[in-house]
Amino acid sequence: MKKISVVIPVYNNEGSIILLYQRLIASIKSYNSEFTYEFIFINDGSKDNSLKILMDLQNSDKGVVLINFSRNFGQMAGILAGWKYASGDCVINISADLQDPPEQITKMLLEWENKNEIVINYREARNDEASSAFTSKIAYSLLRYTLPSMPPGGFDYVLIDRKAMDAINSIPEKNRFFQGDILWVGFTIKYLAYIRQKREHGKSGYNFAKRFGNFMTAFLNVSYFPIRLMSVIGFVTAATGFLYSITILYAYLFHQTPFQGWAPIMMAILIIGGLIMIMLGIIGEYIWRIYDEVKNKPNYIIKDIFK
Repeated sequence: MKKISVVIPVYNNEGSIILLYQRLIASIKSYNSEFTYEFIFINDGSKDNSLKILMDLQNSDKGVVLINFSRNFGQMAGILAGWKYASGDCVINISADLQDPPEQITKMLLEWENKNEIVINYREARNDEASSAFTSKIAYSLLRYTLPSMPPGGFDYVLIDRKAMDAINSIPEKNRFFQGDILWVGFTIKYLAYIRQKREHGKSGYNFAKRFGNFMTAFLNVSYFPIRLMSVIGFVTAATGFLYSITILYAYLFHQTPFQGWAPIMMAILIIGGLIMIMLGIIGEYIWRIYDEVKNKPNYIIKDIFK
């Protein structure tokens, strides 16, 4: 008898929890009524009634596991905690806001039983706000430049076989980009397209600043491209400056240096100064992550576990 673990990070999702729970059970049982399940809900410091609803669910169904964080640590921390405690033959990661349709699970389980060790649902289309869809499109286009196996539109909704899950859980890195980890471990992957649904309950906690922070973590996690780009820019800038200095020397030797040379000098100072600041900022991002790894603080603190 196979056991399915479903990991669900929760942050202020009181309006969708019960319906999500019902649709998850219906989807798994419609595929195979003999499959057992565990639903691992991670309460990530919710400010609404999510915790109470989850506790009531756990009391009525022992297939529900509730992990309660001491405060809000973010979606990535919730996913990592759920993966650590999942005990199923496969692990499914899904959002709590019902934008990822639970009915897609039947297709995922079919592909898993066809010997695909990782089943990725990528967003063929998304019914999000225009600004969110636009920034996501740009972000994933840049990520695909350094990580070609990343599907268009990215993914969060994924099924992972037990062997692949154990391999991913063995990664000790702190600043995680879990999509990159999934693509990196090297197991058999099947891609399925789906349409991300419009959010009907609550409001997303992801503003532009959080989305940009996640993008920076992802981009720096999977590629050394920014450092290499800085080297190229530095070389091109230095070469341009050298050529320009030859022109200035020529003008000086033949007394052709006009007094109004202030403008190109200022332009050079501003351009080079700006490039230096950009390079220092990117280097700082890498150094900050090294510092964070050295501190070795946990990604989350668990206050309670109910199972």
